[in-house]
Amino acid sequence: MSTPAIPPEVLRAAVAHLAPVIPLLTELGEAFAKGGHELALVGGPVRDAFLARASGDLDFTTSAAPEETERILHVWGDATWDMGREFGTIGARRGETIVEVTTYRADAYDGRTRKPVVAFGDNLRDDLVRRDFTVNAMALRLPDLELVDPHGGLLDLAAQRLRTPSTPDVSFTDDPLRMMRAARFVAQLGLVPAPDVTAAMTESAATLDIVSAERIRDELVKLVLGEDPVAGLRVLVGTGLADHVLPELPALRLEVDEHHRHKDVYEHSLTVLQQAIDLEDAARTDGDAQRDPQETSVPGPDLVLRLAALLHDIGKPRTRRFEDGGGVSFHHHDVVGAKMTAKRLKALRFDKETTKQVARLVELHLRFHGYRDGQWTDSAVRRYVTDAGPLLQRLHRLTRADCTTRNQRKANRLARAYDDLEERIERLLEQEELEAVRPELDGNQIGEVLGIPPGPQIGQAYRYLLQVRLDEGPIGTEAATDRLRAWWAERG
Repeated sequence: MSTPAIPPEVLRAAVAHLAPVIPLLTELGEAFAKGGHELALVGGPVRDAFLARASGDLDFTTSAAPEETERILHVWGDATWDMGREFGTIGARRGETIVEVTTYRADAYDGRTRKPVVAFGDNLRDDLVRRDFTVNAMALRLPDLELVDPHGGLLDLAAQRLRTPSTPDVSFTDDPLRMMRAARFVAQLGLVPAPDVTAAMTESAATLDIVSAERIRDELVKLVLGEDPVAGLRVLVGTGLADHVLPELPALRLEVDEHHRHKDVYEHSLTVLQQAIDLEDAARTDGDAQRDPQETSVPGPDLVLRLAALLHDIGKPRTRRFEDGGGVSFHHHDVVGAKMTAKRLKALRFDKETTKQVARLVELHLRFHGYRDGQWTDSAVRRYVTDAGPLLQRLHRLTRADCTTRNQRKANRLARAYDDLEERIERLLEQEELEAVRPELDGNQIGEVLGIPPGPQIGQAYRYLLQVRLDEGPIGTEAATDRLRAWWAERG
């Protein structure tokens, strides 16, 4: 396919979006041209320019061999490094700008592992045909900013269509992770896979099993953090990819019984995810991933909240019971679901902290339903806060998002009850600084009062005083000392 005629105003708009880096593009293009080599900006940065989206990457492809690329970048930049010489990629930095330059390639794979057999190419068009999708198979030749789009990527972008430069089965055989990437682009860019792409994904879903868990995790994270993750997840489930990535999700599609005694758990979970996203706050700009315990916002996109919303009910299929009288129960699905969540996230190689936080939210997501018209004691409210810890604001949003009833009166009643709980929490936080609740005596003071050395008995005494603190609130050091001595005397 020849590059279709592009309206000049469309190209001008894309180039204008690249204005901040045009001097760099021109300079690099001229440096490679001076050495007798071609250079082109390729892939995501070109696509995003036509979408007027910010792109943090600057990826280039060149006719130069890696050694020659390294020589040119060494003159241009402050530092260079080998990002994968065997794959033709050299990195460079000048100031805060980082670029990656890869020699034209024509990769082949053995179909059993993900180790590519690299064959460097000699022209740009052959390089573009090996890329994942047509919207990523566009390039701007440098330094002249000439658009090269042999596969109609720009037209596909305008039509919100996702196609592959080569046939989909060949493309996905080359790299099965591209199927995950297709679902991610649905979530991130609102693209719709062409029918032949969807068919090939469905046919080749099982080949994901040869892809490393880390690569799958990275694509899943990008999907979940996209603008419309629900749409991307539907693609994963509909093509069967989820059976190999997140099998707990399609398992939520419990058969619908004729009496409609329970919700469609799969659809409910997707609705909860969307409602949780709607409850996220504006994204933070300080880059601080650590959350102040007193902070009342959950800046989006928040991976922990979104994963918890998606997975909160995955324990239901395993705990479903049909009760006498026609009812359906899912007793302890919160606890079972938390264990299943931790197991799945560990299998996907998520970090320990993310795994711990998501599983904890799943475990706690039903806790509020014992509130019942504000009948909790202050002690119960304190436990709710201390059990949630730094996850409290996420738990607030997860609990509210979990209400998907069509009964407006019930929905309003639940909302009012949670409003009341949040107000009580705020009052107690102001009065008692619950986010850092501790006994009035620390371990050293307990040892001095009881005259005992460090050991298990100190821990038992500490837990007793913590229980007193949770049940009764602050009672003061003197009263805590008296209670401790009385408890110790009762133990003999």
